[in-house]
Amino acid sequence: MVTTLWVARNRAERRQGLLGTDHLDGALWIERCSSVHTVGMRYAIDVAFVGAAGRVRDVVTMVPGRVGLPRPLARAVVEAPAGELRRLGVRPGTVLAAQQLAACG
Repeated sequence: MVTTLWVARNRAERRQGLLGTDHLDGALWIERCSSVHTVGMRYAIDVAFVGAAGRVRDVVTMVPGRVGLPRPLARAVVEAPAGELRRLGVRPGTVLAAQQLAACG
């Protein structure tokens, strides 16, 4: 499974996330993150909550204007346009690493 992956590493990048974008080709890995919202988003996104050792704990699709529930055991999230994570075969139990997903960042 390979897609273009952007990594949000610092506080400003994590806070910005996908806000203000019209589309994303690929996915965004947000480190040190356990909850997301889509307030101000212009499109629906898939969100994978990633726990210790890169294991996906949950995958949800969020429409614009929603606030997601925190996932206390999540250490990172992967955000992608709605349908992209399913296309890549990402589901609970999948083990992810940024290197697996990406060619960019």
